[in-house]
Amino acid sequence: MKNYFILMSLFFLMFAGEMFAQNSILKPRVIVTSDGEIDDECSLVRFLLYTNEWDVEGIITSSSQYHWQGHRWAGDGWADPYLEAYAQVYPNLSKHDPNYPKPEYLRERTVLGNVKAEGEMEEVTAGSLLIVDVLLDDTDKRPVWLQAWGGTNTIARALKTIEEEHPEKMEEVAKKIRFFFIWEQDSTYQAYIRPSWGKYNIQTIISDQFWAIAYQWNKILPEGKKDYFRADWMKKNILEGHGALCSLYKAHVPGSHGLAGDTNFNDGDFRSEGDSPAFLHTILTGLRNMEHPDWGGWGGRYVKVRDNTWLDPVPVSDYEYPEGRWYTGSAWGRLYMRKEYPENQALMREYFKPLARWTDAIQKDFAARADWCVQSYKDANHAPVVKLSNAPEQKAKPGSTIQLSAKGTSDPDGDELSYKWWQYLEAGTYKGNIDLQNADQQDALFTVPEDTSIGEIIHIICEVKDNGSPQLTRYQRTIVTVIK
Repeated sequence: MKNYFILMSLFFLMFAGEMFAQNSILKPRVIVTSDGEIDDECSLVRFLLYTNEWDVEGIITSSSQYHWQGHRWAGDGWADPYLEAYAQVYPNLSKHDPNYPKPEYLRERTVLGNVKAEGEMEEVTAGSLLIVDVLLDDTDKRPVWLQAWGGTNTIARALKTIEEEHPEKMEEVAKKIRFFFIWEQDSTYQAYIRPSWGKYNIQTIISDQFWAIAYQWNKILPEGKKDYFRADWMKKNILEGHGALCSLYKAHVPGSHGLAGDTNFNDGDFRSEGDSPAFLHTILTGLRNMEHPDWGGWGGRYVKVRDNTWLDPVPVSDYEYPEGRWYTGSAWGRLYMRKEYPENQALMREYFKPLARWTDAIQKDFAARADWCVQSYKDANHAPVVKLSNAPEQKAKPGSTIQLSAKGTSDPDGDELSYKWWQYLEAGTYKGNIDLQNADQQDALFTVPEDTSIGEIIHIICEVKDNGSPQLTRYQRTIVTVIK
């Protein structure tokens, strides 16, 4: 029996080692800039629980149109209690994945950026210099996901420093950058970044659909999704008995409310994580959404409106996107919630669906990470590893049969797995429905419809769930392009 347990331990270490090695190769690089609003604090709790998924290059406090020093300011050191709490749960988190960064590493990279006023970008700060150093480092060619949870001013200051001191490096630097902004929460993207760096066609995602996980989730989410944000679920899975970090999570308390005087919340209800889509987009779930913003993933799905700028898909055929800022004064979802709700809720559901559709998977994954703070590896749940034995990208003629297989998919806990193959209609250009056969099996198939046209694209998602608690989900995507 003793030898059996030794062999099983060795097997786990080999499996985990292979999985961790793969993740370390694929890890995205991320820099967070945040204005420290209460929903940023909530987002930071979730972010820290996922720091094993990325190479975190910086956590930088910035300002916004809502918050700066002296104006509704959370304090220069608002992130410190969360980092201290992370240090307390780190020993247990690292049992689940040794790729969690050491607390000292995160502390060294948590600095102050441009915070003295809304949109201030003249001062060179520790935060702006950190971004400069990362972008100018020639030893790592991987993209850097620059996230603005608040204003873009610290990012703008960093880019201006590069323009002033290293103009010959601008094109090379631009190739590294990927922007993901939660609105444009100051004017610096339009006033400086777009005019000075627009010629380099940097991929820029600006999100308004974050409202599906922000202050008015109780109005936006479909009824079946709301339970994952209500007090009973939050207390059981996050707030109580899950260690120092989750205990800091700022859920609703008596007397707190949403926007516009909305008091329809209970003690312990989810409050807001409006900034989380910026990093949910960079979690390697298998959906491959970082390759193309319009493919869709946990951070939402976006459409190109100009150059390499991607905004939320507005479900109105004659809608014209504004030329300038996409923010509280212009973004479709925000204006709808302010001026039109509760009318035309079918449009609202369609607008927020790219993010809302993943709510249950996202929240269950959050609950599993909370468990990792306090539970042993064997007592907690870990996501399945989904593999395709079919080619992930294929070309096929109308009438041909596409064989799909997730053979090789496994689960680190040995859980039973269930399969669901489904057509991601919005991500493809073929708008007819695909008849997927054996869609609940490891192997499935479909026939390319005869009415498809040359060049049309079909997206099929393989969704795999385990039977652990909480139940976890991962994916792979097959893309079929129609040819002659």
